[in-house]
Amino acid sequence: MKTHIKNIKTIFLLGIILTSLLGFTQSGEENRQKADKGYAIGDVVTDFKLKNTSGSYVSMADNRSVKGYIIVFTCNHCPFSKAYESRIMALDKKFASQGYPVIAINPNDPSAYEEDSFENMQVVAKAKGYTFPYLQDESQFTSKAFGVSRTPSVYVVKKEGDKFILQYIGGIDDNTQDANAVTKRYVEDAVNNLLAGRPVVGNFTKTVGCAVKWKGV
Repeated sequence: MKTHIKNIKTIFLLGIILTSLLGFTQSGEENRQKADKGYAIGDVVTDFKLKNTSGSYVSMADNRSVKGYIIVFTCNHCPFSKAYESRIMALDKKFASQGYPVIAINPNDPSAYEEDSFENMQVVAKAKGYTFPYLQDESQFTSKAFGVSRTPSVYVVKKEGDKFILQYIGGIDDNTQDANAVTKRYVEDAVNNLLAGRPVVGNFTKTVGCAVKWKGV
């Protein structure tokens, strides 16, 4: 009888230890997932300094007259990025003169896709006549800070003093394949609201696209 009770106590203690260990593991995983999410709406976005296809380096602080930026994480190889290319160019054409120019950033490891190499970025930017910077995030530090997971993904930031505050995260519009069938223009609506001095309604939308190719993965 005593042996039986002792065994029950042992099992009970092991259960407590196991539960504690599982709880610790889950908490650690939750913290890791939160860290991976990157910036949230209302966060101050840390400035970056990345290499442009022109050979110069670009940061948000370079242009002191802007009201904000439309930051688009995109690339050469992804069919979703290709489908949105003309629409990204149109966003810059429409809003750059109003204080919200586009900055495009390629977050991918070029060893995963040769098409995403810096040299090929230069070719595309020149051939398409990009009117905005097309930057390579070679270290992928900036992309991880933003929490980018797919291309294309858009982050609209508003300049307040010397800080840039995140106002919108998500897709460009509601139709990936057919620009003529778009019914909701998420980025345009977000920027128009900011220009009118209004808060962004619907400041987060789902991003559809190609998974970012991380180094060492």
